Amino acid sequence: MLSPLLSKRRFADLSGWDAADHALALAAFRRSAPRFIEGEVKTGSLGIEAESFRAAAEAAGTTSPSDAQRFFETHFTPVFVSAKADDPAAKGFCTAYYEPEVDARLHPDAGFRFPLYRQPHDLVKIDDVSRPPGMDPYFRFALRREDGMLDEYPDRAAIEAGFLEGRGLEIAWLADPVDAFFIHIQGSARLALPDGRRLRVTYAAKTGHPFTAIGRILVGEGELTLQQADMDGIRAWLAAHPERVRALLDRNRSFIFFREAEVADETLGPVAAAKVPLSPMASIAVDRELHTFGTPFFIHAPSLVLNDAPFAHLVVAQDTGSAILGPARADIFVGSGRQAGREAGRVRHPGDFFALLPTALADRLP
Repeated sequence: MLSPLLSKRRFADLSGWDAADHALALAAFRRSAPRFIEGEVKTGSLGIEAESFRAAAEAAGTTSPSDAQRFFETHFTPVFVSAKADDPAAKGFCTAYYEPEVDARLHPDAGFRFPLYRQPHDLVKIDDVSRPPGMDPYFRFALRREDGMLDEYPDRAAIEAGFLEGRGLEIAWLADPVDAFFIHIQGSARLALPDGRRLRVTYAAKTGHPFTAIGRILVGEGELTLQQADMDGIRAWLAAHPERVRALLDRNRSFIFFREAEVADETLGPVAAAKVPLSPMASIAVDRELHTFGTPFFIHAPSLVLNDAPFAHLVVAQDTGSAILGPARADIFVGSGRQAGREAGRVRHPGDFFALLPTALADRLP
């Protein structure tokens, strides 16, 4: 059953729709299409049925980029997604993320001392059946002790203090603990090695502890204003207070583990939660419990200016994040590198969210 948070609209109701980059979104949707066809997509709790996308997924492969707008208008109906159950017109909220690019070493030295880790063997995935009594339902990972029992995995502070040392889990070493921290937040990175090779690391697992935004801490404690607490502002504060860096970073108890991957296509981001590579400005992270991966969204956020234009983009749900919660909440993937990081760090804007549902499914709405 479709959620009451959804209400049907027309494409003519979508301000900025005609000017959107439909071809870019079609390319992103094509990457999700095989997963719909093969029945590998899970339906989220909003009731947007994965099976209903099959016809559009099959048609996407034979649609030319010049016909992209017609493709979406033929196969889909826009549906407004309200952020609040008691307010049918409630706007959603956008942030953005990126893939950092940093120098790295495969072995530590005096200048490169801060590792990125692979998933430890004693970190196991759990669910509502296997989770020990009393453990917070938020946890999706746990420590399997030597006696076979499950417990909370040590948090960031314990790992940074040496919990994993000597286990050979280091993928690469960085020069700056702040760079490592922000790679944890973004969930992936491109690492530049001294021999010219480029290595990509992507999310593999996490300790399970809730994510805590250090920018919110700095605002709450009066160190920064809300306007200053973008990525550049947070980095500047950390650079100005090196003696306080470790204690602040450790207040985000969540810790991420990575796996190695190729940089197969320089124009695309990492393979993300939906098992497809991310497309800059055409992929978003959503709440995976609510949404169905592969769903196209049109987001109109006129107060957000990216690439010198108010944001009115057709995008595809292809990732998730622990801080991305709610029906009208998106993290926009803006690309790789330092400039993408500057763009991503300042995105905190309201917007109208329209999910594009296969028409037969949308017609079930009143």
